[in-house]
Amino acid sequence: MKMEKYSIGMGDRFAHEGEAQLEAVILAQKMGVEVTPVWNKSFREHTIIGSEPGQTRAAADAAVRACDWQGAYFCDADHIGLKTVDFFIAACDFYTIDVADFIGEPAPPQEVAAFVQALPAAALQGVERATGLTLSTAMVAEIAQKYLLAVLQAGAIYRHIRERRKGDFVVEVSMDETLSPQTPVELFFILGGLAQQGIPVATIAPKFSGRFNKGVDYVGDTAQFAREFEQDVAVLKLAVQSFSLPPGLKLSVHSGSDKFSLYPHIHAVLERHDAGVHLKTAGTTWLEELVGLAEAGGDGLSLVKKVYAQAVGRYDELAKPYATVIDIDAQQLPAPEAVNGWDAVKFATSLRHNPHHPNYNKHLRQLLHVSFKIAAEMGSDYVQALKVHRNAIARNVTENLYERHIKPVFMGSR
Repeated sequence: MKMEKYSIGMGDRFAHEGEAQLEAVILAQKMGVEVTPVWNKSFREHTIIGSEPGQTRAAADAAVRACDWQGAYFCDADHIGLKTVDFFIAACDFYTIDVADFIGEPAPPQEVAAFVQALPAAALQGVERATGLTLSTAMVAEIAQKYLLAVLQAGAIYRHIRERRKGDFVVEVSMDETLSPQTPVELFFILGGLAQQGIPVATIAPKFSGRFNKGVDYVGDTAQFAREFEQDVAVLKLAVQSFSLPPGLKLSVHSGSDKFSLYPHIHAVLERHDAGVHLKTAGTTWLEELVGLAEAGGDGLSLVKKVYAQAVGRYDELAKPYATVIDIDAQQLPAPEAVNGWDAVKFATSLRHNPHHPNYNKHLRQLLHVSFKIAAEMGSDYVQALKVHRNAIARNVTENLYERHIKPVFMGSR
């Protein structure tokens, strides 16, 4: 199944913004840049909201028809494992196989030995030339000991999908939700292992250095990230040649939404190497729904104030599942009583990700990012608000994806 060189994962918690999201991709197309849209939603998000993958598929199909989109598009079973994949089989054609939990678990010695023995000599010579390292069998075996069990698990999940799903599908392998970044050499041998498992991996999501907190900018050394990203792009090209992996293989940047300080670096590397990338955004569309509701004023503004007040009161419950990908200083969260006095402009500018605006509050933004459960509990009241204030919301959703994400990453402009 063909994806363009550039693709974007567009999370949509409540499956109401498909047309607005697709309009951002269409704007890019009108400027001569082809971007494949991928609607992504995880098992955790479906569970919290009470939705099913079929609803994501139906919303994507409806948006494609309404916008007369003629290009490829996909629905992503985001961060699945063997225990959750069957939930997505009927509706999805893009599978993000998450095996991060298996990193560091020792693989059977016979599997390690077989992996090392099966590596082509030319592949070892190629990675040595690319990195300047001299690799011994022991060093390769050590890497295999750390990552091979995760690779074997990816193979088991891929075969499980292939046996049950009718038709082609796209495979992404995710190893980003772990503590330590993978080095370029480790990434090379991980790809070698995926090739041995017969996985036609289209994108891979490694763990980069620094913090990729939900919905806010990158925290870390941007120059170091740029070096790592470029080395990883080079490694992917080498792995394609060495292991006969799909020629369109590209990096995937998870929690990539709103990493504004990284976007110029990503674009520069893509240009230098004529490489592709999959930028996976998630809750940024949900936050733009809240921005749009706030801007609408009246009942829309009242509703988002209620969401915020409940979020503050349920902080521990909401933040716990996302503890590794948020950094919230509770002292920097305004009191709900104070927020109740805000007008539409104050709320919208506090939430919208414009770091240069004096009202912007990254702590409030991160808390609301993980508080979509509250909107789900509002049921028809929240859904009706999305319908009533559709125009204000759609304007923000489209502008956010196009101006803040697609243009800087894929087009090199802000």
